[in-house]
Amino acid sequence: MESVNPETSGAVTPNQEAATSSGGLIRLEGVTKVFYTDEVETHALSGIHLDIKSGEFVSIAGPSGCGKSTLLSLLGLLDSPTDGKYWLNGKEVEDLDMGQRARIRNREVGFVFQSFNLIGDLNVYENVELPLTYRGMPGSERKARVTEALEKVGMAHRMKHYPSQLSGGQQQRVAVARALCGKPSILLADEPTGNLDSKNGEAVMELLHQLHREGATICMVTHDPRYARLADRSIHLFDGRIVDETTSKAEEII
Repeated sequence: MESVNPETSGAVTPNQEAATSSGGLIRLEGVTKVFYTDEVETHALSGIHLDIKSGEFVSIAGPSGCGKSTLLSLLGLLDSPTDGKYWLNGKEVEDLDMGQRARIRNREVGFVFQSFNLIGDLNVYENVELPLTYRGMPGSERKARVTEALEKVGMAHRMKHYPSQLSGGQQQRVAVARALCGKPSILLADEPTGNLDSKNGEAVMELLHQLHREGATICMVTHDPRYARLADRSIHLFDGRIVDETTSKAEEII
């Protein structure tokens, strides 16, 4: 794995070297996020230290407003920390410009949101294909990637359907396929079962669990302790700080 800091002359820092040698994919050191509005400071995250290794399944839990989604946004390069350091695949990323962040996000990060975020005017195939189109990937490769991803989530038979023709659980499976088809380094899931009934929620979690068994790296925000226990590691946030961390090996789905 290449270890390059784009903000320096090319020297590898001790932290990057440690992360690379240990199989580290993500490393946060002292990350803080403060939101400023009308002379009010809201400290969403305070002094977060976090390492995620390739192939891990990590869940992030905690009460509403504790900073879970803010942390996931930082990990996915949708936002930048106010202070602290962030390495992704050995590269320091918090100070990259918008264009550089967008390119890394498109290639390294897959997102699954609570609200699915599918485009209603595009069919299933087109929704999954869209991120690959932004990469300028050749059509034949896009077709192979999309077909493979839809087959993996059991939605290849619905590729010509539109989101309005699918159930919530089916839409979330399509969202997972869209996140997977780019072969990202990490899959970030923000309350992926939040808009689903219990049956569909369990089916989506079983899918994520299977993807993890196949080698996917997953970081998931969830309120549900049943789903949090499926992760290798559960991190509990409170008032923007990591206050607890537990390790488990879930061998069976719910």
